[in-house]
Amino acid sequence: MAQHWQETLPVDQYIVASGGLLHDYDRKVLTFLYQPLIGPACLSLYMTLWAELEENRLWSQSGTHHNLMTIMDMNLKEIYHARQKLEGMGLLKTYVKNSEDGRSFIYELQPPLTPEQFFLDGMLNVYLYRKIGKNQFLRLKRFFSDKLPEAEEGYSEITRAFQDVFLSVPPQALMHNSDSAADLGEDEAQSFIGRRESDKIQIDPSEFNFDLLLGGLQDSLIPKKAFTTKVKEAVSNLAFLYGIDALKMKNIVLSAVTADNEIDIEELRKAARDWYQFEYQDQLPALLDRTQPLQHKAGIEKPKTKEEELVLYFEKTSPRQLLIDLSGGAEPSKSDLQIIEEVMFKQKLLPGVVNVLVQYVMIKTDMKLAKGYIEKIASHWSRKKISTVRDAMELAKSEHRQYLDWAEGKKTTAASGKRKPVRKEVLPDWFEKKSENGSDQQQNSAAGEDPDFEIEKKKLEEELKKFKSGR
Repeated sequence: MAQHWQETLPVDQYIVASGGLLHDYDRKVLTFLYQPLIGPACLSLYMTLWAELEENRLWSQSGTHHNLMTIMDMNLKEIYHARQKLEGMGLLKTYVKNSEDGRSFIYELQPPLTPEQFFLDGMLNVYLYRKIGKNQFLRLKRFFSDKLPEAEEGYSEITRAFQDVFLSVPPQALMHNSDSAADLGEDEAQSFIGRRESDKIQIDPSEFNFDLLLGGLQDSLIPKKAFTTKVKEAVSNLAFLYGIDALKMKNIVLSAVTADNEIDIEELRKAARDWYQFEYQDQLPALLDRTQPLQHKAGIEKPKTKEEELVLYFEKTSPRQLLIDLSGGAEPSKSDLQIIEEVMFKQKLLPGVVNVLVQYVMIKTDMKLAKGYIEKIASHWSRKKISTVRDAMELAKSEHRQYLDWAEGKKTTAASGKRKPVRKEVLPDWFEKKSENGSDQQQNSAAGEDPDFEIEKKKLEEELKKFKSGR
């Protein structure tokens, strides 16, 4: 996988373009509705690019990414990450051109959704609700809406129509010279300043197994024509949003079928939301990266060792899928999924890092996902700002003794106050490998041997001999 420095360099040129006229009201939409989902760095990048655009309307002057780094006081990796989030949220389109003079980009800003589109989106509104909570969500909803005007009794509309006011004249009357026809047409080299309707977030329908869904609905008498383009888009969005597979989606679709054998999209959304809240105790899904983000991957394309294969697996697998794999294909329990979600949401750990944590904890605790234990280690990793799979694996090795104390609860024997003997542990395969510093003490710890314990054991044996001899 390409790294940020392979995609963009400080010397690379860029120009900002407008995909539609941006209004001052859009700043409020971006600040209050989008910022909770994408973060302040993304908002800062959008606003900075917008500021460059304002001076020249539809096109900005050319600049380098080094200038952008200086203005924003951010490194290129942070800017690259923020750019990707803006692209994923539909707020930015990026174009690149390679030439002899170097690489150049066009960053085309896309207008945000209107408040009405956002609050009725079916995906973004759910993520926002989960992120900011009910009270703040309703406050924003009131902020971006107003009461409908009340119709006054006794009033009737008397608005004149166009043809009632204006008189049409023959086209010849408008032709003052032979060039006027060209003047009235569209200039191919120019673009009108305006604004088209913003594109909503749409998950590619090919990501969902519609063949399996339709196969399961063969006996339900729902015609295939009921699955219109809009219905398929809604199904694929809901499947991504709530993690619903084709088999579970069958009953949800059936509950949204009308008497005319059509699928009501609003009922479909409600049924999917009700299913999720029933499964997860009235919770709503959070907006998190599904797998390890590109900028935090090791860049392994063809693994050469078993450890590289495991790193690649952790990076390409979601934590939910890891739980399924660890249990031999069985669906993870609701409580396990909730633990993982809380770790990712509260401690801000990336999916690949969470995968390392989950495997380490489950193998050490006899395949049980102990909530208190995993949260304690997750909090430590969060403070250490662990963001890559390799860093997580190395930290697990170097801090193994401390984590073992946490697992044992730092229990002591009643007689001597010494550390309780610990059984030889089963550890992940990657744990057995020697770490980069190659220290013997760490290798012994990884193998389950504790030099400190052996010393304490000998001291205890000597004290017992003295006690038996009556000394």
